[in-house]
Amino acid sequence: MTAPAVLRLEGVSVRHGPRTVLNGIDWMVEPGQHWAVVGPNGAGKTTLLNLLAGYLWPAAGKVEVLGTPFGSIDLRDLRRAIGWVSSALADRLLTGHRGRPALDIVMGGAEAAIGFPLHADAERAMAARAALEALGAGHLAARPYGELSQGERQRVLLARARMADYRLLILDEPCNGLDLAAREQVLDGVEALALEPGAPSLVYVTHHVEEIRPAFTHALVLSRGRVLRQGPKQTTLTGPVLSDAFGIGLEVEWHGGRPWARVR
Repeated sequence: MTAPAVLRLEGVSVRHGPRTVLNGIDWMVEPGQHWAVVGPNGAGKTTLLNLLAGYLWPAAGKVEVLGTPFGSIDLRDLRRAIGWVSSALADRLLTGHRGRPALDIVMGGAEAAIGFPLHADAERAMAARAALEALGAGHLAARPYGELSQGERQRVLLARARMADYRLLILDEPCNGLDLAAREQVLDGVEALALEPGAPSLVYVTHHVEEIRPAFTHALVLSRGRVLRQGPKQTTLTGPVLSDAFGIGLEVEWHGGRPWARVR
């Protein structure tokens, strides 16, 4: 039997009061695909993510996530199968767990728990250390989470995501605010995760196309709440499409399997 789509949106619209934030979205993510979602601020990217994770309900259209149509499952159960890495989550963990060692934060991912795991044991600690080592962050295990740099915290969150059996992992601008070195370290971790056998499908949201590493297969470009283009990334992330999305003349060149945009 053919595996169900990871995501399927048909004619989806979302409204905030009288304002339509997403309008007529059709989108399907199939198993084995990793997607980048690109668009300027205000394009509807955050609204789309909140919809996928079950925090918003569409005003029109059909939403199916991980083979489950909205309306047929408790969305709290669905969220346990969806991982989320973002600067906002990193900051949230700082609120009550800044003194916890990074290893505890990683172990918490096995239960989709914020912070300290409820069932910590030697086997789980070993798995958490291995997850950190895979991201070149093993040296952070004993460091208090609150003492880590922003880039280090993002790498800890990626290791945390490896601990859970997620089928979908949303990466919400994980490189926001990072310097070049920290950004590339985080992107190395994202790519390593995407290339692992049995990896979850990744949806990576950004407005910096150079962050889209070779492991990503497809792209969706949003602007003003509508899909401008979607499909294989080489035919989607073009100068004309991005110029339309961002409202400025852009050219796109590909180097090392990554797109780089510059102003014409």
